[in-house]
Amino acid sequence: MPRITTELSFADRLGTCKARWGIGRMEYMVPPGLYAVGTPTPDDPVVVTANYKMSYDMVRSSLAGHNTWLLVLETFGINVWCAAGKGTFGTDELEKRVDSVGLATVVNHRCLLLPILGAPGVAAHEVQKRTGFTVRYATIRAMDLPSYLDNDMVTTPEMQELTFTLRERLVLIPVELVLALKSIGLIGGTIFLAAFLMGGEAAGTKAIIAWLGAVFAGIVVGPLLLPWLPGRSFAIKGGIAGLGWSFVWYLLAGGAAWSVPVSLAAFLALPAVSAFYTLNFTGCSTYTSRSGVKKEMRLALPAMGAVLVVSLVLVLAGRFL
Repeated sequence: MPRITTELSFADRLGTCKARWGIGRMEYMVPPGLYAVGTPTPDDPVVVTANYKMSYDMVRSSLAGHNTWLLVLETFGINVWCAAGKGTFGTDELEKRVDSVGLATVVNHRCLLLPILGAPGVAAHEVQKRTGFTVRYATIRAMDLPSYLDNDMVTTPEMQELTFTLRERLVLIPVELVLALKSIGLIGGTIFLAAFLMGGEAAGTKAIIAWLGAVFAGIVVGPLLLPWLPGRSFAIKGGIAGLGWSFVWYLLAGGAAWSVPVSLAAFLALPAVSAFYTLNFTGCSTYTSRSGVKKEMRLALPAMGAVLVVSLVLVLAGRFL
């Protein structure tokens, strides 16, 4: 039985940093199976988590000073919440892993402690029917596990509260930036070339700065200011952030000298770009549902496309008419 430490090494912390920046993100995992934390006995609790190494590290480090069994499911390097939505942190995998490690022969009790965010993927009654183990949903955050275990495994209201603080939003931004780099570069290069051909190097430079500013507003500013931007729609929030950038860029780039069509195009296109990138953030947030995301995308994406087409027509009109 592998015995694991609760102390994170420099390599562990470096791996987390790399994963935050999207470096080797999809290969950042540990083998599924049963691990011993401390010196657990057959009467000690069984905590269940995903094999995404960042999740695994958070859980094992939080269990310092406690003797527990850690059952790691095969989620293919996906965190608990996302894996529950995809079905990999689910009933079938939980049953398979309980059987494969012979858990019934390792512990005397028949109780599994699951993270609350794993609930969408697990049918507790089916798990009990198939394995004989009952499922208890412990806490949302791994850092609350010590208090939960020391509190006779009673979940308090605070342990059930899902937060999305400024820091929690901030740590999600690097990977979003990295994932968007390819599209940012390709589209930005196209924009620069088109503007360069129509108005020379100065026009190309201004166009690329305007583009990058709108992207930054959508990926960074929108998510950071999420609670304070009006509206419920992520696209609208991102559009407002982009509108703010449009005003800033208008002042910085000498917008007073622009033609009316070009000015209108800027104030339409830049918020649309920001809206698109903030809309991507819905998959990281803690207060959007799957159906809500799909509905917003059905409404927002065609609207963004239409706005960009109108902006292009306005730019051409301002240039050639």
